[in-house]
Amino acid sequence: MSLEEHRGAIDAIDEQIVALLNERIGHVLSIGKIKLQEGGSIYAPHREKAVFERVCRLNDGKLPNESLKAVYREIMSAAIALEKPVKIAFFGPEATYTHQAAIRKFGASLEYTALKTIGDVFVEVSKGRADYGVVPVENSTEGVVTHTLDMFVDSELKIVAQIVMKIQHCLLSPSDRASIQKIYTHPQPMGQCRIWLQTQMPNAEIIETSSTTRAAELAAKEPGAAAIAGALAAEHYGLNILESDIQDNSANATRFLVLGRQCSPPTGDDRTSLMLSISHSVGALHRAIAPFESMKLNMTKIESRPSKRKAWEYFFFIDFDGHTDDENVKQAIELLEKECNSVKVLGSYPKSE
Repeated sequence: MSLEEHRGAIDAIDEQIVALLNERIGHVLSIGKIKLQEGGSIYAPHREKAVFERVCRLNDGKLPNESLKAVYREIMSAAIALEKPVKIAFFGPEATYTHQAAIRKFGASLEYTALKTIGDVFVEVSKGRADYGVVPVENSTEGVVTHTLDMFVDSELKIVAQIVMKIQHCLLSPSDRASIQKIYTHPQPMGQCRIWLQTQMPNAEIIETSSTTRAAELAAKEPGAAAIAGALAAEHYGLNILESDIQDNSANATRFLVLGRQCSPPTGDDRTSLMLSISHSVGALHRAIAPFESMKLNMTKIESRPSKRKAWEYFFFIDFDGHTDDENVKQAIELLEKECNSVKVLGSYPKSE
């Protein structure tokens, strides 16, 4: 085929794609009306997961699965926006990794609101001023985000989805690398890039900021300054990416939680998070976690936090494989309720994207 023939074939295919996309949207809008009448949620993590898995199984062409999923992410984002105006609150400011994670999960068609604190995100979703919230909960290098866990103690919100995103820190600056005298950075990325900073920029002054976005904002205004932030911040503030992937651990990733008011049905590959308190007695924790073994449930995480209500009293946050609709999970929770002072299910959600 000639160049013009190839282009003509592409034009014909585009006509079919646009027609099929509009036909797909028509079905989505009809489903949305039914869900709203039944009081269901417009965003359905279990359906999202099923769509991604199905299109990847159908994919036997040259398009990588990740690229195919990115296309479908935006198709679904546009569909959700047409069904109902949806607002996503996230721990801001804009152009942070949390903002990037939120867009990765929900796509570019929805409304996003940056909030100053993690607590503000919980409040906005609780009061219905936002449909969903996105907050960080742990980093594979620096550990847990304690404030996020603490907010669950008094909140009735549920974890409805999770986002695990590889964190790729960059050195951003309006200047060339040789002229950099100071580097603005948030404490978390500073800890994740500590060795790189010591070996590659040993003479630069390190200045802590409130966020990676604030670091990029300051660097953009100051010749000879740089920031450690992500590619989204570079785009947002017009900075040059001098170095990419400067994190010390190549497997560096952050887990984010999507907050909502209603969990989705099981997918067969789910995770459940819960919070429990136990008596201050010998063997109490051992007895509390015994149901996970007896019910053959894989416990993936346990984290303790001070209750802040009584000295030396703790809450334990536990993640394990399974969904609260699964029979063995139901039995495990019943056993936990017999052994613990309190048990609170924080949510069941698809384990992987």
